[in-house]
Amino acid sequence: MSTTKKLAIGLGIASGALLAAWLLTGDRKKKTVDFIAKKADDVKRAIRKSRESFNDSEAHYV
Repeated sequence: MSTTKKLAIGLGIASGALLAAWLLTGDRKKKTVDFIAKKADDVKRAIRKSRESFNDSEAHYV
């Protein structure tokens, strides 16, 4: 891997960590935690719904 790619990956990770630290400090923490919990709930419901919608109980004959 070239130095440029390593630098770009490092900056991406560092900026993500900085953003997470900023979002989880002070009065933003409660809003951030509530937002993440709500989105996680939405994802769980979508996964559960997609599993229930698939019904392959009919026999398929060739």
